[in-house]
Amino acid sequence: MDADIPLELNTSVRPPEGDDSTLFISAGMQRFKSLFADTSYVGTVANIQSCLRLNDLEEVGDGTHCLRFDMMGLFSFRQMAVGDGIAFWHAYLRRIGITPTHVTVHPDRTALWRDLHPADIEVRPDPDCTWSDGGTGGYCTEFYVGDIEIGNIVNPRGDCLDVGFGLQRLEHVLGVPPPSAVDLLREGISAILDAGYVPGNKAQGYALRRLLRTLWRQGGTLDHPVFHAERQRQERLRAMYHRLAPRHPGMSAAWWFDTHGIVLADVEDT
Repeated sequence: MDADIPLELNTSVRPPEGDDSTLFISAGMQRFKSLFADTSYVGTVANIQSCLRLNDLEEVGDGTHCLRFDMMGLFSFRQMAVGDGIAFWHAYLRRIGITPTHVTVHPDRTALWRDLHPADIEVRPDPDCTWSDGGTGGYCTEFYVGDIEIGNIVNPRGDCLDVGFGLQRLEHVLGVPPPSAVDLLREGISAILDAGYVPGNKAQGYALRRLLRTLWRQGGTLDHPVFHAERQRQERLRAMYHRLAPRHPGMSAAWWFDTHGIVLADVEDT
Protein backbone atom coordinates (compact mmCIF):
# COMPACT_ATOMS: atom_id res chain seq x y z
CA MET A 1 0.00 0.00 0.00
CA ASP A 2 1.14 3.57 -0.64
CA ALA A 3 1.10 4.66 2.98
CA ASP A 4 3.87 6.35 4.92
CA ILE A 5 3.85 3.84 7.79
CA PRO A 6 7.08 2.33 9.18
CA LEU A 7 7.28 -1.45 8.71
CA GLU A 8 9.08 -3.78 11.11
CA LEU A 9 9.98 -7.41 10.38
CA ASN A 10 10.31 -9.65 13.44
CA THR A 11 11.28 -13.25 12.73
CA SER A 12 11.79 -14.51 16.30
CA VAL A 13 9.02 -16.17 18.32
CA ARG A 14 10.78 -15.28 21.61
CA PRO A 15 8.60 -12.90 23.69
CA PRO A 16 10.01 -9.48 24.58
CA GLU A 17 12.22 -9.30 27.66
CA GLY A 18 10.10 -9.31 30.81
CA ASP A 19 6.92 -10.58 29.09
CA ASP A 20 6.04 -14.00 30.52
CA SER A 21 2.36 -13.86 29.55
CA THR A 22 2.92 -16.45 26.79
CA LEU A 23 5.60 -19.04 26.07
CA PHE A 24 6.06 -17.68 22.55
CA ILE A 25 4.94 -14.58 20.65
CA SER A 26 1.34 -15.37 19.78
CA ALA A 27 0.13 -12.05 18.32
CA GLY A 28 1.69 -9.14 16.49
CA MET A 29 0.63 -6.66 19.17
CA GLN A 30 2.71 -8.37 21.85
CA ARG A 31 5.76 -6.19 21.19
CA PHE A 32 3.70 -3.01 21.51
CA LYS A 33 1.83 -3.52 24.78
CA SER A 34 3.52 -0.60 26.51
CA LEU A 35 2.57 1.81 23.71
CA PHE A 36 -1.13 0.98 24.02
CA ALA A 37 -0.95 1.85 27.72
CA ASP A 38 1.15 5.02 27.31
CA THR A 39 -1.51 7.69 26.75
CA SER A 40 1.17 10.27 25.88
CA TYR A 41 2.42 8.28 22.88
CA VAL A 42 0.99 8.99 19.42
CA GLY A 43 2.06 7.07 16.34
CA THR A 44 1.43 4.24 13.88
CA VAL A 45 3.57 1.26 12.90
CA ALA A 46 3.11 -1.85 10.76
CA ASN A 47 4.86 -5.16 11.17
CA ILE A 48 5.12 -8.74 10.04
CA GLN A 49 5.58 -10.83 13.17
CA SER A 50 6.48 -14.51 13.35
CA CYS A 51 4.01 -16.10 15.80
CA LEU A 52 3.61 -19.54 17.31
CA ARG A 53 0.47 -20.94 18.96
CA LEU A 54 0.17 -24.35 20.60
CA ASN A 55 -3.53 -24.27 21.49
CA ASP A 56 -4.63 -25.60 18.07
CA LEU A 57 -2.00 -28.34 17.79
CA GLU A 58 -4.55 -31.03 16.89
CA GLU A 59 -5.79 -28.91 13.95
CA VAL A 60 -2.35 -28.17 12.49
CA GLY A 61 -2.33 -29.07 8.81
CA ASP A 62 -6.05 -28.54 8.15
CA GLY A 63 -5.31 -25.61 5.84
CA THR A 64 -5.95 -22.80 8.30
CA HIS A 65 -3.97 -23.75 11.44
CA CYS A 66 -0.23 -23.42 10.93
CA LEU A 67 1.43 -23.64 14.39
CA ARG A 68 4.02 -21.05 13.30
CA PHE A 69 2.67 -18.29 11.10
CA ASP A 70 3.30 -14.70 10.01
CA MET A 71 0.93 -12.07 11.33
CA MET A 72 0.62 -8.91 9.25
CA GLY A 73 -0.11 -6.12 11.71
CA LEU A 74 -0.99 -2.45 11.81
CA PHE A 75 -0.89 -0.67 15.17
CA SER A 76 -2.02 2.89 15.70
CA PHE A 77 -1.76 4.62 19.03
CA ARG A 78 -4.21 7.53 19.23
CA GLN A 79 -3.55 8.52 15.61
CA MET A 80 -5.55 6.50 13.05
CA ALA A 81 -9.35 6.31 13.32
CA VAL A 82 -11.22 3.00 13.09
CA GLY A 83 -12.70 4.01 9.74
CA ASP A 84 -9.25 4.72 8.34
CA GLY A 85 -8.02 1.32 9.45
CA ILE A 86 -11.01 -0.49 7.95
CA ALA A 87 -10.62 1.39 4.64
CA PHE A 88 -6.87 0.63 4.56
CA TRP A 89 -7.38 -3.11 4.90
CA HIS A 90 -10.26 -3.39 2.46
CA ALA A 91 -8.14 -1.53 -0.11
CA TYR A 92 -5.16 -3.79 0.58
CA LEU A 93 -7.22 -6.98 0.31
CA ARG A 94 -8.76 -5.94 -3.00
CA ARG A 95 -5.32 -5.00 -4.29
CA ILE A 96 -4.13 -8.61 -3.77
CA GLY A 97 -7.33 -10.10 -5.17
CA ILE A 98 -9.38 -10.85 -2.03
CA THR A 99 -12.89 -9.58 -1.31
CA PRO A 100 -14.32 -10.69 2.06
CA THR A 101 -17.61 -12.52 1.83
CA HIS A 102 -18.68 -10.83 5.05
CA VAL A 103 -17.45 -9.08 8.16
CA THR A 104 -18.67 -9.26 11.75
CA VAL A 105 -19.13 -6.43 14.23
CA HIS A 106 -20.15 -6.42 17.89
CA PRO A 107 -23.82 -5.38 18.29
CA ASP A 108 -22.72 -2.45 20.47
CA ARG A 109 -20.73 -1.08 17.52
CA THR A 110 -22.89 -2.12 14.57
CA ALA A 111 -24.64 1.24 14.21
CA LEU A 112 -21.31 3.11 14.30
CA TRP A 113 -19.15 0.76 12.24
CA ARG A 114 -21.54 -0.76 9.66
CA ASP A 115 -21.09 2.10 7.19
CA LEU A 116 -17.30 2.06 7.60
CA HIS A 117 -17.20 -1.13 5.52
CA PRO A 118 -17.85 -1.01 1.74
CA ALA A 119 -21.50 -1.14 0.78
CA ASP A 120 -21.09 -4.46 -1.08
CA ILE A 121 -19.77 -6.30 2.01
CA GLU A 122 -22.30 -8.00 4.28
CA VAL A 123 -22.00 -6.90 7.92
CA ARG A 124 -23.15 -9.42 10.52
CA PRO A 125 -23.60 -8.64 14.23
CA ASP A 126 -21.60 -10.96 16.49
CA PRO A 127 -21.52 -10.61 20.30
CA ASP A 128 -18.14 -12.39 20.33
CA CYS A 129 -16.48 -9.51 18.48
CA THR A 130 -14.26 -8.45 21.34
CA TRP A 131 -10.61 -9.29 21.87
CA SER A 132 -8.25 -9.00 24.81
CA ASP A 133 -4.90 -10.39 25.81
CA GLY A 134 -5.93 -9.97 29.45
CA GLY A 135 -4.87 -6.35 29.64
CA THR A 136 -5.19 -4.69 26.24
CA GLY A 137 -8.37 -5.13 24.23
CA GLY A 138 -11.65 -3.76 22.97
CA TYR A 139 -14.41 -4.17 20.42
CA CYS A 140 -13.37 -5.59 17.05
CA THR A 141 -14.54 -6.26 13.52
CA GLU A 142 -13.54 -9.55 11.87
CA PHE A 143 -13.00 -10.26 8.17
CA TYR A 144 -14.08 -13.58 6.61
CA VAL A 145 -13.80 -15.42 3.32
CA GLY A 146 -16.44 -18.12 3.62
CA ASP A 147 -15.96 -19.67 7.05
CA ILE A 148 -12.28 -18.70 7.28
CA GLU A 149 -11.41 -15.70 9.43
CA ILE A 150 -8.55 -13.93 7.65
CA GLY A 151 -8.04 -11.04 10.08
CA ASN A 152 -9.52 -8.58 12.51
CA ILE A 153 -9.32 -4.97 13.61
CA VAL A 154 -9.47 -4.31 17.36
CA ASN A 155 -10.14 -0.89 18.88
CA PRO A 156 -8.22 -1.05 22.20
CA ARG A 157 -9.13 1.55 24.80
CA GLY A 158 -11.40 3.17 22.21
CA ASP A 159 -8.58 5.28 20.73
CA CYS A 160 -6.08 2.75 19.33
CA LEU A 161 -5.98 0.16 16.54
CA ASP A 162 -4.63 -3.39 16.77
CA VAL A 163 -4.89 -5.09 13.38
CA GLY A 164 -3.85 -8.64 12.56
CA PHE A 165 -4.16 -10.56 9.28
CA GLY A 166 -2.63 -14.02 8.94
CA LEU A 167 -0.36 -14.14 5.90
CA GLN A 168 -0.73 -17.90 5.47
CA ARG A 169 -4.53 -17.66 5.62
CA LEU A 170 -4.48 -15.00 2.93
CA GLU A 171 -2.34 -17.32 0.81
CA HIS A 172 -4.79 -20.16 1.51
CA VAL A 173 -7.84 -18.26 0.28
CA LEU A 174 -5.83 -17.20 -2.79
CA GLY A 175 -5.37 -20.89 -3.62
CA VAL A 176 -1.87 -21.65 -2.34
CA PRO A 177 -1.82 -25.34 -1.26
CA PRO A 178 -1.23 -25.66 2.50
CA PRO A 179 1.87 -27.48 3.81
CA SER A 180 1.45 -30.89 5.41
CA ALA A 181 1.15 -31.26 9.18
CA VAL A 182 4.65 -32.77 9.28
CA ASP A 183 6.14 -29.82 7.39
CA LEU A 184 4.37 -27.39 9.73
CA LEU A 185 5.68 -29.23 12.78
CA ARG A 186 9.21 -29.04 11.39
CA GLU A 187 8.79 -25.32 10.77
CA GLY A 188 7.47 -24.69 14.30
CA ILE A 189 10.29 -26.69 15.88
CA SER A 190 12.87 -24.83 13.82
CA ALA A 191 11.40 -21.48 14.91
CA ILE A 192 11.72 -22.47 18.59
CA LEU A 193 15.29 -23.64 18.10
CA ASP A 194 16.16 -20.43 16.21
CA ALA A 195 14.80 -18.47 19.19
CA GLY A 196 17.46 -20.11 21.36
CA TYR A 197 15.42 -22.68 23.30
CA VAL A 198 16.45 -26.28 23.99
CA PRO A 199 14.37 -29.31 25.03
CA GLY A 200 13.55 -29.53 28.73
CA ASN A 201 10.88 -30.38 31.27
CA LYS A 202 9.39 -26.91 31.76
CA ALA A 203 7.95 -23.98 29.81
CA GLN A 204 9.39 -23.47 26.30
CA GLY A 205 11.71 -26.46 26.67
CA TYR A 206 8.81 -28.80 27.38
CA ALA A 207 6.78 -27.34 24.50
CA LEU A 208 9.73 -28.03 22.20
CA ARG A 209 10.06 -31.59 23.50
CA ARG A 210 6.32 -32.14 22.99
CA LEU A 211 6.56 -30.99 19.36
CA LEU A 212 9.62 -33.16 18.72
CA ARG A 213 7.67 -36.11 20.14
CA THR A 214 4.66 -35.30 17.94
CA LEU A 215 6.83 -35.05 14.84
CA TRP A 216 8.42 -38.43 15.60
CA ARG A 217 5.04 -40.04 16.32
CA GLN A 218 3.69 -38.79 12.98
CA GLY A 219 6.61 -40.32 11.10
CA GLY A 220 8.43 -37.07 10.37
CA THR A 221 12.14 -36.38 10.68
CA LEU A 222 14.36 -33.38 11.29
CA ASP A 223 18.08 -33.30 10.60
CA HIS A 224 19.01 -31.78 13.95
CA PRO A 225 20.70 -33.25 17.05
CA VAL A 226 17.75 -32.45 19.33
CA PHE A 227 15.39 -34.51 17.16
CA HIS A 228 17.73 -37.49 17.06
CA ALA A 229 18.18 -37.30 20.85
CA GLU A 230 14.42 -37.12 21.47
CA ARG A 231 13.78 -39.99 19.06
CA GLN A 232 16.26 -42.17 20.95
CA ARG A 233 14.72 -41.10 24.26
CA GLN A 234 11.23 -42.02 23.08
CA GLU A 235 12.41 -45.38 21.75
CA ARG A 236 13.89 -46.16 25.19
CA LEU A 237 10.65 -45.13 26.92
CA ARG A 238 8.57 -47.20 24.51
CA ALA A 239 10.73 -50.27 25.13
CA MET A 240 10.46 -49.67 28.89
CA TYR A 241 6.67 -49.40 28.66
CA HIS A 242 6.27 -52.67 26.75
CA ARG A 243 8.54 -54.37 29.28
CA LEU A 244 6.66 -53.02 32.32
CA ALA A 245 3.06 -52.93 31.06
CA PRO A 246 2.31 -56.64 31.76
CA ARG A 247 3.35 -56.12 35.41
CA HIS A 248 1.17 -53.03 35.92
CA PRO A 249 -2.16 -53.60 34.15
CA GLY A 250 -4.78 -50.90 34.39
CA MET A 251 -2.51 -48.16 35.73
CA SER A 252 -3.55 -44.63 34.83
CA ALA A 253 -1.80 -42.30 32.42
CA ALA A 254 -0.90 -40.06 35.37
CA TRP A 255 0.77 -43.02 37.15
CA TRP A 256 2.87 -43.89 34.11
CA PHE A 257 4.01 -40.31 33.69
CA ASP A 258 4.67 -39.61 37.37
CA THR A 259 6.42 -42.93 37.99
CA HIS A 260 8.33 -43.53 34.77
CA GLY A 261 8.08 -40.30 32.71
CA ILE A 262 6.09 -42.16 30.06
CA VAL A 263 3.30 -40.44 28.10
CA LEU A 264 0.85 -43.21 27.24
CA ALA A 265 -0.31 -41.53 24.02
CA ASP A 266 3.25 -41.83 22.73
CA VAL A 267 3.84 -45.47 23.50
CA GLU A 268 0.69 -47.58 23.51
CA ASP A 269 -0.20 -47.11 19.83
CA THR A 270 2.31 -49.76 18.75
